[in-house]
Amino acid sequence: MTGLQSGIGPTLVEGRSCGTCSLCCILPDIDELDKPANEPCRHCQSGGGCVAYATRPATCRDFYCLWRTDASLGPEWEPSVSGMMLYAQGPQLTVLVDPTHPDDWRRAPYLGELEARARALKAGGGYVVVYVGDAVTVVAA
Repeated sequence: MTGLQSGIGPTLVEGRSCGTCSLCCILPDIDELDKPANEPCRHCQSGGGCVAYATRPATCRDFYCLWRTDASLGPEWEPSVSGMMLYAQGPQLTVLVDPTHPDDWRRAPYLGELEARARALKAGGGYVVVYVGDAVTVVAA
């Protein structure tokens, strides 16, 4: 789902930026920073940004959510709009949902798109998994 440009990392979709979104600093657990899931990283600034940007670990430096790398995701998938952060892990598409909006992923247009992606991934042994706090759901293909 992400392209590579000369092996130096994912190809980013032109015109898309993180802006003030910092869901990648809040939703996932980040072992290198001893950061549990669904809690802001200690380096995360209110309103977006990282106070340790220049020295952030490779895990952070190398990460881009799927909205930044997959042009097929429309503007409704921008994490600060959807309250969700998507990323690929091998054959798995992971969806981390802001636990303050736990059911938003089940609404249109999100659920239909996640189901379509689950069907497409199934052929290669993949699947879509949604995390909302401690709840885990595999999206039906």
